[in-house]
Amino acid sequence: MVQIRDLVQQILRTGYLTLEAENQLRNLLKTKYSQEDLKAFMTLQEAAMNGLVRQESREEHTLKVG
Repeated sequence: MVQIRDLVQQILRTGYLTLEAENQLRNLLKTKYSQEDLKAFMTLQEAAMNGLVRQESREEHTLKVG
């Protein structure tokens, strides 16, 4: 099973939080996790707030017609 800190490292490396990773984090946060995982998640939140990580869920998606 993937740990929060491993997923966060991957996201920080790419600078991009996909919808899939966001959902995976949501599910992992519903389970029992370590202090280290919590610290990693807080680091990710800070990186997102500082614009170091882009979030797919916050990007505008346009539909192409035709």
